Amino acid sequence: MKLYLTSSPTGTYRSIEPEDFKGFNPANDMTEHLREDWREGSKCLIIAADPNSRMGNNVMRFYFEKVLGETGLSISGLDLCDGRNAEELVKRLHEYDMIILGGGHVPTQNTFFWKIGLPGKIREFDGIVMGISAGSMNCAGTVYAQPELPGESVSRAYPRYLKGLSLTQCNVLPHYQAVKDDILDGKRLMEDITYPDSVGHRFYAIPDGSYILQREGEPVIHGEAYLIAEGGIRQISKEGGTFQIRED
Repeated sequence: MKLYLTSSPTGTYRSIEPEDFKGFNPANDMTEHLREDWREGSKCLIIAADPNSRMGNNVMRFYFEKVLGETGLSISGLDLCDGRNAEELVKRLHEYDMIILGGGHVPTQNTFFWKIGLPGKIREFDGIVMGISAGSMNCAGTVYAQPELPGESVSRAYPRYLKGLSLTQCNVLPHYQAVKDDILDGKRLMEDITYPDSVGHRFYAIPDGSYILQREGEPVIHGEAYLIAEGGIRQISKEGGTFQIRED
């Protein structure tokens, strides 16, 4: 499996500025790596985060069909997996060459993945898996579901740690450039919520345009990234650079 853990592979979260590229973001050689791993005429599947958001999921499917074409990656088809057909398509994962795990609300997506039996099936997959935001977060064995919506950080019922797909041990925190100064429930998202949660854990905060590429179980960060651990933060990679993750 070739695993791409991205923040946003196509644009910049919360930005209204037009991008200077079409297709996938070429920053930090991501499109070059994709072309190296790509199978001509790949059959692709995109798995939604919210199984019930039919209109939004349809839009997402057409959007990524356009992105793949603009990147110059040839496909034989792109199917959408959500609440309408999930059980059937998950049984046929072996028919696909690439799987995209869409972005959205981490616990909602996590619940959907387990309901359709994805964790047991995707570990046998031999192809490209691309996680996007929540999709990247849910790839971990133990998922850190960073509070996102109002009330989540103060709710005793909100689960901050979930059992994920176990494709990696890397906990990704996406869109770092956009959310690092966020206030949630009257608290600073990073300093007051995430840093304390990092005691005994490692979180890799990446801005849009950075990603983790894991081939043969060896995760490498490409681009700017920060390690949040034991209540603090430090930069571990710069734009254009790489960092080999060692989780021992």
